[in-house]
Amino acid sequence: VQLQASGGGLVQPGGSLRLSCVPSGKIYSVDRMTWYRQVPGKQREWVARLSNLGAADYNDFVKGRFTISKDNAKNVLYLHMNSLKPDDTAVYYCHYDAATVHPLIFSGFWGQGTQVTVSS
Repeated sequence: VQLQASGGGLVQPGGSLRLSCVPSGKIYSVDRMTWYRQVPGKQREWVARLSNLGAADYNDFVKGRFTISKDNAKNVLYLHMNSLKPDDTAVYYCHYDAATVHPLIFSGFWGQGTQVTVSS
């Protein structure tokens, strides 16, 4: 399966963006869905994650500002980002733990990344 991340762009501090991650290919089921981000020279870090039961978890640096959600019918993942700060500038990646070749065999899949730049 391939994941297409989109929705990034240039936004002023305090602004908002909504990222989307759309899968293509056959998916039996998806376990955890996660958004990560990475800046040049630093390790990729997790931003927010969503369990298959819909439980959301956020890294401390986005709590109260970002919301992760999904469309269960289409396995589309979203990240609603509000009150954006310059420190949020990064390439954002989606990641799925999904069963694609067998209903009980799960593998990890990465999206290609979408650039978010927060600057005045």
